[in-house]
Amino acid sequence: MEDKRNIQIIEWEHLDKKKFYVLGVAMTMMIRVSVYPFTLIRTRLQVQKGKSLYHGTFDAFIKILRADGVTGLYRGFLVNTFTLISGQCYVTTYELTRKFVADYSQSNTVKSLVAGGSASLVAQSITVPIDVVSQHLMMQRRGEKMGRFQVRGGREGQGVVAFGQTKDIIRQILRADGLRGFYRGYVASLLTYIPNSAVWWPFYHFYAEQLSHLCPKECPHIVLQAVAGPLAAATASVLTNPMDVIRTRVQVEGKSSIVLTFRQLMAEEGPWGLMKGLSARIISATPSTIVIVVGYESLKKLSLRPELVDSRHW
Repeated sequence: MEDKRNIQIIEWEHLDKKKFYVLGVAMTMMIRVSVYPFTLIRTRLQVQKGKSLYHGTFDAFIKILRADGVTGLYRGFLVNTFTLISGQCYVTTYELTRKFVADYSQSNTVKSLVAGGSASLVAQSITVPIDVVSQHLMMQRRGEKMGRFQVRGGREGQGVVAFGQTKDIIRQILRADGLRGFYRGYVASLLTYIPNSAVWWPFYHFYAEQLSHLCPKECPHIVLQAVAGPLAAATASVLTNPMDVIRTRVQVEGKSSIVLTFRQLMAEEGPWGLMKGLSARIISATPSTIVIVVGYESLKKLSLRPELVDSRHW
């Protein structure tokens, strides 16, 4: 009889694809709404010089809330929702790559590593232009700017999430850098998110397997997975945060060299500068990863082909 402690992985061929995509879009949107404020805070913390504006995640949250209200925490959100497309491309690439790699290796670590990196490569090619625009919108503060560009027109604080500001930012990027400006930091993004994704998936399955052996058989798999997700996210965040800081600065400040950006950061703030925004990243990653893991695993269970439902133990 099969040991219920073994966590079964639902693969691509086990899914009802129509259910998977419809439910997946709804789930992704809810997650983005919940974690976006911490994404904005992390971006501002990474761009600021030293502690010139904010002294930490909580301080930034309070100051933004006082200055601009709740809408200030959602600057650039409407633009960022276009990353829903890249999100669906990510999960599709991940699942299809796992299926492909399975023909050459049955190691779950190998499948997760290759699939995670490949999925991130595809997703970032779509996401970077959206990120560049939304990050410039995140940098807009009442009465002043933090990035290269400032939106013009209208009264202070008016139209926080309006597409008029988006058009203004797009025009300024085109005027300053041409079409290439929308892929500023593309290499830095790949160097950040491919390792992050490639590391997260193997650690996620590793932690889930270890927890399954430590906990009683009766413990639901979804609980183990909900704990494993944040542990994997924290591990991946610590390992890749230095590159994430550099990526953000390249995109927001218009830097043209990853190496020069690294040297400038080290000269101005030392090694600790590479850890800026890490707490905000982990804070945003923890609840979002729990939701993502529980949502994604539940999504796959709900999308399981009917004839396979009775053969699974959760």
